[in-house]
Amino acid sequence: MEFTIQRDQLTNAISTVGKAVSSRTTIPILTGIKIVAHEDGITLTASDSDVSIEQYVPAESGDEQWIENILPGSVVLPSRFFGEIVRKLPGEQVKISVNDRFVTTISSERAEFNLNGMNAEDYPRLPQIEEDRVLSLPADLLKIMIRQTVFAVATNETRPILTGVMWKLDDSHLSFVATDSHRLTTRKSSVESSVELGFENVVIPGKSLVELSKILPDDDRLIDIVITDNQILVKIQHVLFYSRILDGTYPDTSRIIPQNTKTEINLSTKEFLGAIERASLLAKDGKSNVVRLFTRPDGIVEVSSNTPEVGKVTEEIVPLSLEGEDVKISFNAKYMLDALRAVDSQEIRIGFTGAMSPFILRPTEYDWILHLILPVRTNQ
Repeated sequence: MEFTIQRDQLTNAISTVGKAVSSRTTIPILTGIKIVAHEDGITLTASDSDVSIEQYVPAESGDEQWIENILPGSVVLPSRFFGEIVRKLPGEQVKISVNDRFVTTISSERAEFNLNGMNAEDYPRLPQIEEDRVLSLPADLLKIMIRQTVFAVATNETRPILTGVMWKLDDSHLSFVATDSHRLTTRKSSVESSVELGFENVVIPGKSLVELSKILPDDDRLIDIVITDNQILVKIQHVLFYSRILDGTYPDTSRIIPQNTKTEINLSTKEFLGAIERASLLAKDGKSNVVRLFTRPDGIVEVSSNTPEVGKVTEEIVPLSLEGEDVKISFNAKYMLDALRAVDSQEIRIGFTGAMSPFILRPTEYDWILHLILPVRTNQ
């Protein structure tokens, strides 16, 4: 195998597929990046069994000649060394050649490296996915929906199904749900899809979605999503992103969302976020990062935290509106901060149903996001 490629193009491709390389795998070949040279370009592939990413780099793009002198072949190179070598090469072009023992020569200007490669035939093959049911949506919408939900997935493995975000498509409405059993977030959006296209209980690992979000562009170009029983494929221009789908049935979270509230408070998101951030400065030194909120008879909302070994903080907020019964409730500050940062709305509406009942946060400007947080029992 042999080819000469623009260094920037190779660096970008290594950076993209490298997100799927695991340093903790027990399969040595998965610590490498597979490179296949074709007559019309090269393909790089990396995988950690859960996530696989493949990027195709064409020999030509418009008037640009990216790859020259291609001699077809394949090799797997150790990701850690390969990426560092290419990034630090001096010239704008990189020549790569592989001998019959997979020893790879990487050269640029007067620098030359010899790297021991592996046989690409031993690299696991990517899943073959039937693309008969495809959902297309703007890349920036998918990126936003991931950002507004993925933070709420469970981080421990006691209930593996909760480490993922549940996707559902019904009647051209796409919804994401994430919960770690202490909080819940849902994000919905209307999408253009055929009436017969639908799915539910498609649970994608949160870690996969974090990596997918990193390679999604920030514009509204359409990307294609293909879902099978155990795999999802996202097609982004020259990049293919594969992830496994978690086994099991996601819990029915709709039953825990209160339908009626006893108290409604409208607040400036920025002002409330700042108050919670300041209260948590002392609270996070405690065991559970607890912040307390209560309403006073004069209509003021008070946010406070008290960590005996550190100190206490109290802040008053004038709400935009306050209706209903008095509220006295404690909650995890991190959960509140995560929700407020994901809202993308200038005003937030919080609905309470009781001191020990879940409460709901919604933007006042639209209804496609909902956050639910369970309160914390305290002795204060």
